[in-house]
Amino acid sequence: MAKMKIAIVDDEKDMRQSISQWLALSGFETETFESAEEALKVIGADYPGVVVSDIRMPGIDGMQFLKKLMGLDSALPVIMITGHGDVPMAVEAMRVGAFDFLEKPFNPDRMTELAKRATNARRLTLDGRALRRELGDGTTIMKKLIGTSPVMERLREDILDLGQADGHVLIDGETGAGKTLVAHALHAVGAKAGKKFVLATCTAYDEETLGKKLFGPVEEGASLPLIEQARGGTLVLEDIEALSQPLQARLLTWINDQGTPAETRLVAISNLQEQGKTCEDMLRPDLYYRLAAMKITLPPLRNRGEDVLTLFNRFAEQFAEEYGCDAPEVTAQEAAQLLQAPWPGNIRQLANIAERAVLQSRRGTGSIASLLMAEDEVSEATMTTEGKPLKEYVDAFERMLIDNTMRRHKGSIVAVMEELCLPRRTLNEKMAKYGLQRSDYI
Repeated sequence: MAKMKIAIVDDEKDMRQSISQWLALSGFETETFESAEEALKVIGADYPGVVVSDIRMPGIDGMQFLKKLMGLDSALPVIMITGHGDVPMAVEAMRVGAFDFLEKPFNPDRMTELAKRATNARRLTLDGRALRRELGDGTTIMKKLIGTSPVMERLREDILDLGQADGHVLIDGETGAGKTLVAHALHAVGAKAGKKFVLATCTAYDEETLGKKLFGPVEEGASLPLIEQARGGTLVLEDIEALSQPLQARLLTWINDQGTPAETRLVAISNLQEQGKTCEDMLRPDLYYRLAAMKITLPPLRNRGEDVLTLFNRFAEQFAEEYGCDAPEVTAQEAAQLLQAPWPGNIRQLANIAERAVLQSRRGTGSIASLLMAEDEVSEATMTTEGKPLKEYVDAFERMLIDNTMRRHKGSIVAVMEELCLPRRTLNEKMAKYGLQRSDYI
């Protein structure tokens, strides 16, 4: 991840240079400005860093500068530097929105501590904004639904179809299968994309609190009820089956009062864990049938064939980049073991295995097989290729190998041909067979 910048704004050259030098020695990337006017030409909304500013400056002073910055981006951390006697002004700056303040002469270590806190806060803010933009982009989020198996092709088609419809939706499936991601996708590809997306987990609150959060009334100064926050957009309720009968009745009344088409779309997610229980068993019939008229059931990972290997590779690459090491090479036997595992935790569990495989590989120990057996996913007796035609394993491994090599060489056909000892025509045929496109790797 790129370093956060620290913009230092002070009309005194010696002061801004000394702050810059100290922070640079502490590992920060700095840029300096002798006036607020100069800084405002560079600093705007989504500035990738934080600001350190003196309060007393000619022209636009620190307080005016702070107000302008808060108008551009109210979440931008601004650390104010005050002189003797300026503490009341610094307190006012905190009220306006300053992150914190330092009184001259200040301890350099205190400056470093504040810079670390401010840059961490800024990184979280910018990451959250990027995620929201990504989740609001239908094209981007659909690419997150990785897989070429027939069940995933159908799932993407269902999302595109139901996304354009007006009705409420029920999403069910096993834990860890990606139901919340599908809810985001339904919103992003539909007519309400760009409008409010509000998500709440019904099991996170007791009945009284959940009722108030959903429908109100709210205490003075508290946020609006969720049904008001989501007005005109999408309201997602996870663990819908946890709603009590009275709350189910109130939810049904709210749905009926909206009429058709609904102003606010409800996406209900069911996460039932009990054996033999279904969402239909837990919801009152009139509510269930209002939701289940448009229903999406996510396929479990064990039914997605070679998607398992594709997902494992993507996760392993992401974690390898995060930990600064190479992704582990998957052998043919390990590929077969990944394909055979029952994956009760689905994608979430696969991601966990991939992360641990990367950590093991970094230490030069362990194997994917040992990780699977440690979780009782497979036993020694099932470490074979029995149960499926050999060709399925061969095809899956071949696709994974070409996919890995293409990613490693960033789509260079010549480099892939050389490493895999394949003529151009054969490589093209195999890429077409497995649905691999060079443009995805460049």
